[in-house]
Amino acid sequence: MPEVSPAKSFGRKELSFAERLVRSIHAGGPISLANYMAQANSHYYATRNPLGADGDFITAPEISQMFGELIGLWLADIWHRAGRAGAPYYVELGPGRGTLAKDALRAMQQARLAPKVHLVETSPALRAHQSAAVAHAQFHDDVESLPTDAPLLIVANEFFDALPIAQSVKVADGGWRELMVGLGGGGRALAPVIGERRVDARVPEALRDAEEGAVHESCPVGATIMLTLARRIARQGGAMIMIDYGYEGPALGDTLQAVRAHEYADPYADPGENDLTAHVDFTLLANAARQEGLRVHGSAGQGEFLERLGLGARARMLSDAAPDRVGEIEQARRRLSAPDQMGRLFRVLGVTHPDWPTPEGFA
Repeated sequence: MPEVSPAKSFGRKELSFAERLVRSIHAGGPISLANYMAQANSHYYATRNPLGADGDFITAPEISQMFGELIGLWLADIWHRAGRAGAPYYVELGPGRGTLAKDALRAMQQARLAPKVHLVETSPALRAHQSAAVAHAQFHDDVESLPTDAPLLIVANEFFDALPIAQSVKVADGGWRELMVGLGGGGRALAPVIGERRVDARVPEALRDAEEGAVHESCPVGATIMLTLARRIARQGGAMIMIDYGYEGPALGDTLQAVRAHEYADPYADPGENDLTAHVDFTLLANAARQEGLRVHGSAGQGEFLERLGLGARARMLSDAAPDRVGEIEQARRRLSAPDQMGRLFRVLGVTHPDWPTPEGFA
């Protein structure tokens, strides 16, 4: 007879991700915010396609083809002006449904550049969409396995915001302690708690005299990934463009947020069912690139960056080709570039090999 698991034989329901996490904290005590974000987002992205009107959020490439096309032309332009160095690879970190890659590669091909494609993605659900959008793409679980024999043209759109962060909180005794994730609601719900360990060294000295309750965020994982890619570009040649919502640090503030069905949610409720993100410190990423000898460009607001690349001209071309879509195209342009939409909060950072030319789009 077929084997029956003990859980099934006694009619026990399999525990959900949230229930397993609560039990783990019951047994072992609070976990770091970074650990919580890593586990929750890993489950979230592995079990669904979160993008689009029927998902939880929409990214710039899903708003309009213009976004991916301009990124592709940015990459093709700097490669041409670098003397068509080698046969570069197109690399994208966290490529969503593959929409940006498809649009960027189409524009690059029109500019006489057809690189091989390498996508860094761990979600099986999203890899299926990416394979359908970009044939023959090679997948990687992390940046360590990217090819080492040619220049890299790297795109990271809304990638760094989903990486695990650490939060340090100023407490009454004048020191800083790590924010942890423990249990509240009678031990049945997750809640933020202040840990016992002092973490003053994590906070920049200029910010340590902040008032009680102040929060400082750091993203060690993001810095490590940036250092790894900067070393690759320094050795192999290439350029990288990062687009995300964020700020120029150092700064104080709690930016952790959760989104579900296009609405903000409680970051500690329904773990693994919401998209957890935090604002990106572009100064941290820029300093990591400079540490490896790369040239840094920006950051610049997404709106002004795209307009400098020709967003308006591209919108007019599309409108001329499809007069019945003029309103739709103009609305998409506004969502991408207007200061009260994505134009100001979202920022763009470029880094290049020291021998490569200055890229377009940065004042």
